[in-house]
Amino acid sequence: MGYIFKKNDPKVIKAWTFYDWANSVYNLIISTAIFPIFYQGTTAKYARENNLIETIGGETVEMVEFFGRRFVNSELYSYVYSASFLLVVLLVPILSGIADYSGTKKRFMQFFCYLGTAGCMSLFFFDVENLELSMLSIFVASIGFWGSLVFYNSFLLEIADKDQHDKISAKGFSLGYIGSVILLVTILLLNGVFEMQIKFGFLMVGVWWVVFAQYTYYYLPDSSHYPKREKQRNIIWYGYRELIKVWGELKQHARVKWFLASYFTYNMGVQTIMLLAVLFAGKEIDWVEGGAWWQTKETGLIVSIILIQLIAVAGAYVMSNLSSKLGNIRTLMIATVIWIVCTIVAYYIHLPMEFYVLAILVGFVMGGIQSLSRSTYSKMLPPTDDHASYFSFFDVMEKVGLIFGPLFFGILEGIFGNMRISVLMLMVFFIIGFFLLMKTRSVEKKSEIVSA
Repeated sequence: MGYIFKKNDPKVIKAWTFYDWANSVYNLIISTAIFPIFYQGTTAKYARENNLIETIGGETVEMVEFFGRRFVNSELYSYVYSASFLLVVLLVPILSGIADYSGTKKRFMQFFCYLGTAGCMSLFFFDVENLELSMLSIFVASIGFWGSLVFYNSFLLEIADKDQHDKISAKGFSLGYIGSVILLVTILLLNGVFEMQIKFGFLMVGVWWVVFAQYTYYYLPDSSHYPKREKQRNIIWYGYRELIKVWGELKQHARVKWFLASYFTYNMGVQTIMLLAVLFAGKEIDWVEGGAWWQTKETGLIVSIILIQLIAVAGAYVMSNLSSKLGNIRTLMIATVIWIVCTIVAYYIHLPMEFYVLAILVGFVMGGIQSLSRSTYSKMLPPTDDHASYFSFFDVMEKVGLIFGPLFFGILEGIFGNMRISVLMLMVFFIIGFFLLMKTRSVEKKSEIVSA
């Protein structure tokens, strides 16, 4: 029997934030740190041993074969993630609408969680010679992670009042960063000291995620405490009808509409950087083999990722406090300007120490923009029972952006043979996002004048 639900209950809020502790190990270890290094190293070695080296745009690149076609190894990586986001976009509207209609969103959250953990653990069997099957594992893990977040995010409006959302959201992201760093360091120690194969780390991610998620599931309500809707004939398409309904309602709320447009664009850049930063650093930074520990590729990449995660904790809290003084939109505008600077710096840097400085800057702004975006949207929503449908709309916007971000990144790399041009493309997303935030703020000011 689950915990008896009460709004603003500290135990329920703590349990909700703890899911970030549980699932963020996927985001760091599988999506950001260890698996990208493992993938790049494994596929590059296989390419050298099997004459899969080509020259594109004057750059020497390692290729992989996938269903009879050749791709740059990191290009394929981008495409697989884009495909997983496409499936999430198509699937989640159906499931989230059904969940909100039937009061079963916790069950859907659990389903995607278990799907994601299965995908993580199956990466233990990753084999370049069976790349089609191996990439299915990362495809499934991505769907599980992002699918579970749709239902997880939709609980925020139900468990706490809006004035607490910034702080709660920041706490969740901070717990996620801390927990994921703990597991990352544990895996690295087991690998370095006890010579554990790095593949066992993928199993550990799955176990960590599924075990710690049980704490969240115990306290979150089993079903929505709002009344269920009247029966619908076509429940399968209920989710899409709900999204159309949400879109119609958002037209009456210009501030929310413009914010979603800005979020769509700048988050496209944020998530693509998080997804492909390690592959970029591995290929474009001039690491020194046999040099000092901070100059070598494997050690340098891990150190920079840990730096990003730890500084992101502070960044989330700084952004939260700054938003209480300047407002959420102005704070997000500052964050997008910093991201623009990051992309310009990334285009020019070559040395390991330069990359470390960039990692510190990225870490600071990464945690803040994510937590603040989530809480800003939740506070803007009109009073409604359709929380899952509204957050489904939010996540659909996010995933559509995630389809195109890595896709464009991969296409440009396939054309030019390097990732620096792709980084400049991301700068465009942040610039557009900044101006859309300006529009959001102007609409916000007008509504304040009218209400006064």
